[in-house]
Amino acid sequence: MRPFAVFAALAALLALSGNAAAADRGLLRVQGSDYGPVLFDGRGYVLYAFTYDGKNKSRCYGACAKAWPPYLVKQPKAGAGAKPSLLGTTRRSDGSIQATYNGWPLYYYVGDTSPGAISCQNVNEYGGLWLVVSPAGKLIR
Repeated sequence: MRPFAVFAALAALLALSGNAAAADRGLLRVQGSDYGPVLFDGRGYVLYAFTYDGKNKSRCYGACAKAWPPYLVKQPKAGAGAKPSLLGTTRRSDGSIQATYNGWPLYYYVGDTSPGAISCQNVNEYGGLWLVVSPAGKLIR
């Protein structure tokens, strides 16, 4: 990998962690995609769910969380098309708060480096499938 590409990937990872989630203030909204309407954050980055997770329980830590950073929030807020009744949170092992939707903990993918990008849909990694989420809270294959 070229040094610039490595730098760009690291910058994307940093942008998706911690402060980036705070920048959109926990907003979840629905936006059109190649998979139909799916959940995005307030900045336009798609959010994924992991089929290996339990209801309101993340199992993605270590290398998994580096590739799939959790969507950390203080309190999620429903934006356009998102159902407030499906919003929730779960506490991660480090004490941080991760947004959930219909009980599914939500994540970014480090390779989605621009708003609207969906580059790792229906991929089997770290023991489960990574899938985008419909406005009804269903996982889209």
